[in-house]
Amino acid sequence: MSLEINETTSVKEQYKKTDNLNTRISIHDKYSTNKMGLPNWYFTIYKIEDGMKILELGCGTGSMWIDHRDVINRCSQVVLSDLSEGMLAEAKNKVGVFQNTEYKIIDIQEIPFKDDYFDIVIANYMLYHVPDIDKAVSEVRRVLKKGGHFYAGTTGENGIMETIVKILGVDLAYTNTFSLENGKEKLDPYFHQIEIKRYVDSLEVTNIDDLMDYIYSGITFKNACKLSQDEVRCKLVSCMEDGVLKLPKDPGMFVAIK
Repeated sequence: MSLEINETTSVKEQYKKTDNLNTRISIHDKYSTNKMGLPNWYFTIYKIEDGMKILELGCGTGSMWIDHRDVINRCSQVVLSDLSEGMLAEAKNKVGVFQNTEYKIIDIQEIPFKDDYFDIVIANYMLYHVPDIDKAVSEVRRVLKKGGHFYAGTTGENGIMETIVKILGVDLAYTNTFSLENGKEKLDPYFHQIEIKRYVDSLEVTNIDDLMDYIYSGITFKNACKLSQDEVRCKLVSCMEDGVLKLPKDPGMFVAIK
């Protein structure tokens, strides 16, 4: 597979508004078998202490923080950033205004903060969109304090879309440039300690229309797949058992220490 997911123009178009991201989040909310939820799991991994300075890159709609505003209040500074003005506006609306919190447009390849500034940098499900991952990781390391933690959430190579591509029997030339399998080699030059954490989960989808919305919320898939939407839907329906389509999920996180 080689469906490229590091195409900056497509990514900016895909996430210029919040609709596509909300569609992608909603299917997990509806059909995930692990009811803890990925954002709640994140906070069992993060080592956030009182007075810390935190930067999140690619915060999207800020959904991760909605049930963890108490953590924001314990920090001295929280910077929630994204490339999309629409995402940041939604994040500010959902998460709220705090004295210690900023909402900023930031490109991970050019982080506008001084060296050794943050205790924690977070970049979930976004590094595979970055044109120059090496430059991005270098920038993350630069702004982290010595002993600071970089948390980078991503997926492995046996996730939802990989399984769907197999079901459809099509070659979309899919390449994840920062996966749980290949991400460590991108981090190794910059961090002395790297650990992989995995979150066990899957989907049990009962409404194929929801899954169709999820699939076609990704511009790259929509542009690359040669099958009609009716053909895609029929193939997915044919794989349902007792009204349920079971799909693996393969999420996880790199925990890297400077």
